[in-house]
Amino acid sequence: MTNWLPTLDDGAGPLYVRLADRIENDIDTGVLPTGAKLPPQRNLAFDIGVTVGTVGRAYALARERGLVSGEVGRGTYVLDREDVAPGKPPTLPPLLAGTRGLSPPPGKLRLDSTAALEVGQSQAIEDLTRQIVRQHPEAIVNYVHAPSESWQEAGSRWLTAGDWRPSSQSIVPTLGGHAAILAVIAAVTAPGDRVAFERLTYSSIARSTSLIGRRVVAMASDGGGVDPEDFERLCAQQHPKIAFLIPSLQNPTLAIMSEERRRAIVDVARKHNVWLIEDAIYGAMLESQPVTLAALAPERTFHVGSLSKTVAAGLRSGWVSCPPHYAARILTTSKMLTGGKPFLLAELAARLVLSGEADAIRDKVRNELQTREAMARKAFDGCEFTSHPRAPFLWMKLPEPWLSGTFKNAALNENVLIDDEDEYKPVRTGDVHHRVRIAFSVPKSRGELDAGFTTLRNLLEGGSAGYDSYG
Repeated sequence: MTNWLPTLDDGAGPLYVRLADRIENDIDTGVLPTGAKLPPQRNLAFDIGVTVGTVGRAYALARERGLVSGEVGRGTYVLDREDVAPGKPPTLPPLLAGTRGLSPPPGKLRLDSTAALEVGQSQAIEDLTRQIVRQHPEAIVNYVHAPSESWQEAGSRWLTAGDWRPSSQSIVPTLGGHAAILAVIAAVTAPGDRVAFERLTYSSIARSTSLIGRRVVAMASDGGGVDPEDFERLCAQQHPKIAFLIPSLQNPTLAIMSEERRRAIVDVARKHNVWLIEDAIYGAMLESQPVTLAALAPERTFHVGSLSKTVAAGLRSGWVSCPPHYAARILTTSKMLTGGKPFLLAELAARLVLSGEADAIRDKVRNELQTREAMARKAFDGCEFTSHPRAPFLWMKLPEPWLSGTFKNAALNENVLIDDEDEYKPVRTGDVHHRVRIAFSVPKSRGELDAGFTTLRNLLEGGSAGYDSYG
């Protein structure tokens, strides 16, 4: 253990940030060499005259920066920081990089993406873009200072589910669903606050949450979605400020939460004063959507949707419906984080929705997805998996002796990209599911997709003996 005793006289900002900065500086200058063990939190807090919580938050921030590793019972150690060659970008720590490469390898079949199917929507997009450029030449080259009423009306219409329709005044247009969710988290929490996620979820949001200094905690779920009892336990013990949920066609499990369970989740959130983010990006594929959390708890629910899975991912167009009096705050936060919504994309998304083109495209996407899901059920007949005719992926249980990561690597060797279960874990956990997610919206042709399914089926049947990992 090193006799490291930092000073916090220099720098600005909260003490925990200054301490994390000192850790980084001393690692860079060699004061803290690779493998050095940092002092126990309680000891360091006493030595430098701060609270144990301040040291804990500083160590957590250092871990988020990829500087140290820490395990209960072992301590906190300085990680090896490889020298970066000139012109070579640094390797991102796993916390930020996820399990996918920064760019997909060339020549691989992408069964790891759920972007909207290509169903000829480019023509409608081209026609509307031409109209916008002709009609608004000045707006195209200027900044957007405030959303137009038509953009908000489009968001209100697109987010409508069943009998629930959000007020247009509650709508904030954003650069896609991810940007909307991150803006909400940034707006209603502070650095160090806890944000609750399911133990399997869209973990890119969890990584983004950690990147802005919030603390990620996980709640249990099952085939019916979030477990209300475990959510209650988490709220009582760790006091999260906000919870991120995917109630319909959950990613990656495809669970659809019952109304009874949704009401139970809302009751817990009210009891413990927890904000809710309702990700409805996949739920928009359903013709008949269950009651929304926003309808049950409008005073605390941010309801998010986008065009990425249903119309065109490249449009980067989404909306968030906010609780009363929060739209202005979310709009400002979104602009600060992203620079704001470009006029062309916002106007194009609004016209697609208000003209009915977005609904027509979504219907074509739904129909093609139904065909492809049927292909998947046929290709993997006899295997254990979860799928839905309106979802662009399935959740496959691997037979013995396959492990999730091993199967992903074996598929990669056969030029097929899929996601292992670790891609969907927001925190380190001992849970093992032996599952992979297989998506099927990106391949251009059914023949190409069928060939990919055949490759994966052959791997499943061949077992790990068919996968040579030497070399």
